[in-house]
Amino acid sequence: MDNGKTSKKHGALNELVRAESMLQMALVLPIGCALGWLLGAALDLRFHTGFLGFLGILLGAIGGFIQIFRMASSYLKKGN
Repeated sequence: MDNGKTSKKHGALNELVRAESMLQMALVLPIGCALGWLLGAALDLRFHTGFLGFLGILLGAIGGFIQIFRMASSYLKKGN
């Protein structure tokens, strides 16, 4: 027999999963930009250039937007 406690517990777990998914979407863009900048800055030091840090930020932002789009589309397909 199903009582109100199990459905309420399952609902709370579902809300935690939703919150974690939203947190991932909020963090993926800044982390992508930071990692791109760090990699670009390291390559700038290695090859004595000045543009690879900026290029890394752009590539990190593009990768972050692609990941956000993928996560959002899969989230919408689930119907949550």
